Amino acid sequence: MSLIGYRVLPRPESAVSPNVLAGFATVGSAQISDCMNRLYGVAGLRPLHAQARRIVGRALTVKARPGDNLMIHKAISLAETGEVIVVDGGGDTNNALVGELMMMDARTRGVVGFVIDGAVRDADVFAQEDFGCFARGVTHRGPYKEGPGEINVPVSVGGQVVFPGDVVVGDADGVVVIPAEHAEAVLALALKKEADEAAIKEKLNAGTYTKPWVDRIIAQKSGEA
Repeated sequence: MSLIGYRVLPRPESAVSPNVLAGFATVGSAQISDCMNRLYGVAGLRPLHAQARRIVGRALTVKARPGDNLMIHKAISLAETGEVIVVDGGGDTNNALVGELMMMDARTRGVVGFVIDGAVRDADVFAQEDFGCFARGVTHRGPYKEGPGEINVPVSVGGQVVFPGDVVVGDADGVVVIPAEHAEAVLALALKKEADEAAIKEKLNAGTYTKPWVDRIIAQKSGEA
């Protein structure tokens, strides 16, 4: 058994069908978050890539020592098409964990994006690319390559626990992660919410939208109900 701190665990068998993954490509992160009662979602990371880019994929998780990207390099070498490399870098922004060269390496292997709870560099390049990159910050200072770090372990990124194989969705509003075992149910709820919002937009455009629930809540809270 590998020593804790340098483990590369097996990739779990996928619990999410290709059809479910494809379905999430049509739903916004905000709607998905609403359908998980606004309890789950990555906080404090911002998109650094071209704003029109949306990423959807399975999580390949990395737990890295702050400022060290040894195991991120290893994860890229193991990555499969359609995965998002999700890195718990402890939220540290003193050293960049990825940059242009690692982005190019990951893209050639079919990786669809990075979610980095830490910093990146070469921000000008990411801003022009369609490769998804969400990070906590930017710095010119490069990383160390000593470890420790682990791959395919549960990680904490922006306040959310992410397991390998979970569904990662990122857009201009940020990143949300759906536990693999709940992905199909959450997708159904999110698609319904999108349809409901489309109906509201039609009423707004027609000038017929009303919000009786506002007065109802005020009455309940004020004791008038």
